[in-house]
Amino acid sequence: CALPICAPKIVAVSRSKTHSFSKRNEMSIRLVEGLGVEGDAHFGATVKHRHSIQKNPHAPNLRQVHLIDAERLEEFARDGFDVQPGEMGENVTVRGVNLLDLPQGTKLQLGESVLIEITGLRKPCSLIDKFKTGLLAETISKREDGRVLWKAGVMSVVLRGGDIHAGDAI
Repeated sequence: CALPICAPKIVAVSRSKTHSFSKRNEMSIRLVEGLGVEGDAHFGATVKHRHSIQKNPHAPNLRQVHLIDAERLEEFARDGFDVQPGEMGENVTVRGVNLLDLPQGTKLQLGESVLIEITGLRKPCSLIDKFKTGLLAETISKREDGRVLWKAGVMSVVLRGGDIHAGDAI
C-alpha cells in the first residue's frame, strides 16, 4: 500500500475441495460457524488435516481457516520464491495485519460479519519444499529470544459465519 498506514484488508480468498497443497482463488467464500470454509477439504467440526486425523480423528478441528499475510508472500519473493495468494494453501490472504504477532485467542472480524479466532501458527511441513524447493527453510526462523518462528501463516476457527470477499476490511 502506498499510504503510510494501510487499513487491514483481505487480498484474496481461496479454497480447494481436495487436500491439494495450493488452493484456487475465488470471488468469495462462505465461512460457517464451527466448521470452516464451505466447499474446502478442511471443512468440519473434527480434524481434517491428514497427519492429525491419523492421531485422533475425533479431535476438534482447530485448523478450519488458514490465513497468511501478503507481506509474508512478498518476503518470500524477495528471497527468490514467487508465491501467489492461495498457493501456500491458505484460505484468506490479508494485508496490513502481521498475523505472526497475534497471540492465540485473538479474534478478527473479516468483512461485515465473519468472526474468527486464531488457534495458533501453521507448522511448516515438507510439502512446502515439494511445492517450491528451498521454501521450507524460508518459513522457519528464530525470534530474538531464540524461540522458533514458523512463518507459514496462522490457523483459526469460525466463531460467526458469513461470506467474505477480496477487498473486505479486517
